[in-house]
Amino acid sequence: MNILDENVPASQRALLLAWRIRIRQIGFEVASKGIKDEQIIPLLRSLGRATFFTLDRDFADPRLCHQAYCLVYLDVEDYDAAATVRRILKHPMLNTQAKRFGAVVRASHTGILIWRRNADEQTLSWPS
Repeated sequence: MNILDENVPASQRALLLAWRIRIRQIGFEVASKGIKDEQIIPLLRSLGRATFFTLDRDFADPRLCHQAYCLVYLDVEDYDAAATVRRILKHPMLNTQAKRFGAVVRASHTGILIWRRNADEQTLSWPS
């Protein structure tokens, strides 16, 4: 299950849906609008098998690694969020839930940084 934080603009949500990428967004299909950041991690654990996409830098924390979910911090402008989500979901090293789970990911225009519990930090390039 792919979940967007409520801070991802409606225009970006609409693009993802137009591209037929299955997503749910906090405040729409998941949880209530205005959920606090500290409530999101327990929510993800309860949902299980979720990839959470956010524009909130607070989630780019390696201490948040957990096998039940993946956190993706989109280190891009708001208007690039949908394209970056799509690029993450198509990246050969992150294109399945099994490859993403247990990771905290920072995605920017320059590349991808991945943290996993008890593993070295991993840097990936965007495929050409």
